[in-house]
Amino acid sequence: MVTETKDIGLSAAEHLRSAKRIVVKIGSALLVDDETGRLRAEWLHALTDDVAALIERGAEVVLVSSGAIAVGRNHLGLPQGKLRLEEKQASAATGQIILAHAYQEALARHKITVSQILLTLGDTEERRRHLNARNTLTTLLKLGAVPVINENDTVATSEIRFGDNDRLAARVGAMIDADLLVLLSDIDGLYTADPKRDPSAQFLPVIKEITPEIDAMAGEALPGYSSGGMITKIAAAKIAVGAGCNMIIANGHQLNPLANVMEGKRASVFEASIEPKTARKRYIAGSLQPLGTVIVDNGALKALQNGKSLLPAGVTAVEGKFQRGDSVVIKSLDGREIARGLAAYSNGDARKIIGLKSSEIEQRLGYLGREELIHRDDLVLI
Repeated sequence: MVTETKDIGLSAAEHLRSAKRIVVKIGSALLVDDETGRLRAEWLHALTDDVAALIERGAEVVLVSSGAIAVGRNHLGLPQGKLRLEEKQASAATGQIILAHAYQEALARHKITVSQILLTLGDTEERRRHLNARNTLTTLLKLGAVPVINENDTVATSEIRFGDNDRLAARVGAMIDADLLVLLSDIDGLYTADPKRDPSAQFLPVIKEITPEIDAMAGEALPGYSSGGMITKIAAAKIAVGAGCNMIIANGHQLNPLANVMEGKRASVFEASIEPKTARKRYIAGSLQPLGTVIVDNGALKALQNGKSLLPAGVTAVEGKFQRGDSVVIKSLDGREIARGLAAYSNGDARKIIGLKSSEIEQRLGYLGREELIHRDDLVLI
């Protein structure tokens, strides 16, 4: 029943206040003026004021921004209407520069560094590329930067495109263990029907489970620059909550959309039932096929049981063929499987650093990698 989704939970404002790592998705329809094809500078500055306020409170923020194609096509003088794939890619190549510069200027007012990252579907699905993107994003966040992400439309084709930035944002949230995803939309949340077409539609403030009934409430996207609609937002919610990330749908048309949510303006929350790290551990433990084995000594075994990372010094043997980011089994000297994890080195490099102190890795390999063979965040005890 729909009423089951209305059980009392944390409000959107409470989720936003308490979140420590937040992904915010901005659609073209909010960022780009539909008539002129130009960026809404006042809106962007108000949004980045909100972002700066979240960072001041101790949160880390990632922005997933549409708008490159819309801005680029205007700059190139392309007509309105459907574009050919190569015209979209040309528009994206032009628009990305304009978009990145706009974000840089807007956040520079708060002395915040902006970094641009372009992703394709393969970057989130292929393990090594996923790990590289994850490490880059988490490093940028630790350094206090705000990554601005978009799909790499300059090289993407219809076969490899995400198709919309709602799902791209959800996959980014899952990738970096975000605890909150905010989709800024042209609607203030989920309704039992499209409120623009059905005046009797009821607003749903909290959704605790995405049932077939919830799926059926989605409608088609309205005309304009947006490629999404409620269908893609619910698809994004499934990705997000499955990774332990709560998701908010909020109206982004007014200035300071994030501050509006904090102040209690209407918004819908899709609540995750598990924490991001728990979801990640389950994924590592049960969803990946191990490609190798690492044998550890008793000292390393004790360290792992105490929640530590696996260092090369505690490894006695490496078996199998694997690459960086692949899943491996960790066994004790007597052959017991004690853990699974994602290797920070290939099998060849791992064998070279067996028994070494972390400070000796660079000299042996000729490059500076991670201190750990398997970091504790990428490891789960069995």
